[in-house]
Amino acid sequence: MPHVLVPVPRWQRWVDNFVARHGATPLSVTGGSLRGTAVDGSHFAAHLPFGRAYDGAPDPGDFTAAADPPDDWGVLLVRKGGFAVARLAGERTVDSKTGQRHVQGRTKAGGQSQQRFARRRDNQARQAYEAAADHAARILDGVAVVVTGGDHAAVDAVLEDARLARVAVVGPWLPVPDPRRAVLEQAVADACAVQVEVVNA
Repeated sequence: MPHVLVPVPRWQRWVDNFVARHGATPLSVTGGSLRGTAVDGSHFAAHLPFGRAYDGAPDPGDFTAAADPPDDWGVLLVRKGGFAVARLAGERTVDSKTGQRHVQGRTKAGGQSQQRFARRRDNQARQAYEAAADHAARILDGVAVVVTGGDHAAVDAVLEDARLARVAVVGPWLPVPDPRRAVLEQAVADACAVQVEVVNA
């Protein structure tokens, strides 16, 4: 189902625009999400950030009030080409680190050359993940919840570090490119946004 990320301050306007396009839209709360079904058959399901279930009134204002970010949370983004990690207090970044590591690309060579390149690539990836885990363990120490993104296998490899065993990962998953500072900043904004599944009739 198509979905969009709506910044919390724009949520009321988003609902108003949906009603303007599709007509009267009664709201309900079902399955931990705020749902709207318009007279033309179009409908949406809005989910709070950080994997929270919504159980309040079927009202956009109440929904917005429930969408505040936690007092202490983090973001962890990992791909083979780099990592980014941040600790936040509400919307304010308390500490962060981005890093890039070179990981050998695939080779078309065969036989022993291919095996040698594969071993080198695996070693480089392991070293990159270890570096990411070192910074994540320092920055995310004691953090309540963490939003992750990048490459699933890379994130899993970092989270295997024993120092991160108590990290509670929550949604949404963030499919980001190689993490840089701007990518991290956008990821923080996306993690705080309302996640909306939309079906237009």
